[in-house]
Amino acid sequence: MEKKTKGLIGEFKEFISKGSVLDMAVGVIIGGAFTAIITSLVDDIFMPLISLITGGIDFTTLCVTFGSGENAATLNYGAFIAAIINFLLIALVLFLVIKGINKFRKEKPADPTTKTCPHCQSEIPIKATRCPHCTSELDK
Repeated sequence: MEKKTKGLIGEFKEFISKGSVLDMAVGVIIGGAFTAIITSLVDDIFMPLISLITGGIDFTTLCVTFGSGENAATLNYGAFIAAIINFLLIALVLFLVIKGINKFRKEKPADPTTKTCPHCQSEIPIKATRCPHCTSELDK
């Protein structure tokens, strides 16, 4: 029995038409848009507040200059500090957003299907009127 090969193009068509690839593409696009929103929230709202709290310090301008003149090398440690603050704020905002979303997605716990016999402590169906283990009659 001969096995037919699809070829590279056929395999690619099959791969690209799978639902999971399309879901992933949508997720990446939505993630990019969400990143722009979170970045704007951090840069336009939180960072000015942090600047106000720290007395107007603009972290991005902090640096150490090696040498003199226009082309002197600089160690821009302020930009690194700002990047760390941005990361922490973005992580915090994402955490809060995901926590909020999960709060709405929680499912109601299922109704119990079993109960404990008060006489022998065996697990029995919730609708049982007599324990199958100790044969005690149960209250409803």
